[in-house]
Amino acid sequence: MSEPIRRIAMWSGPRNLSTAMMRAFSSRPDCAVSDEPFYAAYLAATGIIHPMNEAVLASQPQDPQRVAADMLGPVPGGKPVWYQKHMAHHMIEGFPRDWMDGVTNVFLLRRPERVLASYAQKREDVTLRDIGFAEQADLFDRVADRLGHAPPVIEAEDVRRDPRQALTALCTAIGLNFTDAMLGWPKGQHPDDGVWAPHWYGAIFNTTGFAPPEETAPDLPGHLLAIAEEARPFYERMAAHKG
Repeated sequence: MSEPIRRIAMWSGPRNLSTAMMRAFSSRPDCAVSDEPFYAAYLAATGIIHPMNEAVLASQPQDPQRVAADMLGPVPGGKPVWYQKHMAHHMIEGFPRDWMDGVTNVFLLRRPERVLASYAQKREDVTLRDIGFAEQADLFDRVADRLGHAPPVIEAEDVRRDPRQALTALCTAIGLNFTDAMLGWPKGQHPDDGVWAPHWYGAIFNTTGFAPPEETAPDLPGHLLAIAEEARPFYERMAAHKG
């Protein structure tokens, strides 16, 4: 009898170590990965203009119902594990969420001030919605209500401080065996990266593993500090459930 397929939906906001986490799972020989599959649907539905907008829209299905069905469909490459990197703010009102009941949902956090310091380097205009904390907390509550307990929560800083320990704990929580392959990856672009990778992923192209934790707090201008304070209650509510 074949083992059941494990579908892992990792929910985060942008600039949350999400691409490095995708790299870690893509290094597993048993794991397929998908990069932000609702991105084009989100842009099409909202009319928001992002860097490389037309390329993103052309690269993925724009129908959220189709994307949702795909997340429960055949796994790319026939692998037994499927890691799906999702941005919480892509799940706007009206997008299907019932498909989430068929996957293992995990929530990846990073402190709001560090998210904003990184995001502002790539896109000047930023709002609370762009960094997804409120939407992530809403999805967290949905999953927790269905399960009757908090889903797995992992902190980017903890991963960077001790990748082996953090990833071992995460794998245990989601029913996988940890493998040392998750601690490193080849430099450069990955074939499963979204078409937007050249704009957003430049730093990770030069890595072969997780960077050490940041020692100094970012110095944010006042308007970004205000957004960080708006995001903090959502962050803290989820962070209270870190494994």
